[in-house]
Amino acid sequence: MLWVASVLAVGYVFTTRRYEREQQALLRSFEQAAIRTLNHHRHDWMNDLQILYGYIQLGKIDKAVQCVDKIKERMHQESKISKLGIPSLVFYLQSFRTSNSSLELEIALDQEMQLDKLSPEDGAELASVIMQTVRAYQYSGRVSWGDTRKLLLSLRQEGSDVIVSFEEDGSMGDPESLKQQIYQVVQGKRMKAEQLHPSQASFQLRMPCES
Repeated sequence: MLWVASVLAVGYVFTTRRYEREQQALLRSFEQAAIRTLNHHRHDWMNDLQILYGYIQLGKIDKAVQCVDKIKERMHQESKISKLGIPSLVFYLQSFRTSNSSLELEIALDQEMQLDKLSPEDGAELASVIMQTVRAYQYSGRVSWGDTRKLLLSLRQEGSDVIVSFEEDGSMGDPESLKQQIYQVVQGKRMKAEQLHPSQASFQLRMPCES
């Protein structure tokens, strides 16, 4: 009995320490991603300010106004993303640009689009499906070195349903293979996928939610 208790105790300590190491590694990964995101945004803002300052110095007021309008539009877009209400999805969308170089993600949101009224389960499923679908697009097409593809991700509401649309501008490789990947992502979930145009890499996801 003492031997069995000792083995169980050692096993418990080993499992606990492994869990703690995994949690620490996950935390470090999250912190590094957050730092990369902040540095990337800081770099973007510095570039915008330098361009704006250059236009002002050259007396190109019309160009300076256009630059300010561009900054305001990006601030408005980032504000809408931050208000989505699903922390994991917000962080993913805000940090995507810092972790990928072959796929440029453009995001279009309905005015006042907020998902905080979803249940925790629906919110987690929505975030997971969006991330997995973006990943399917990310690895489905081939690009030449230095080139990028663009993916437009739009979210809107139709009644009580949440609609997520994906449209890519660029080579997708095999649309049928992408279709199968996306259908596999939503398999067994409340969210349903639909190909918008035959032979094209445009898909719509619909999540029915209680009003």
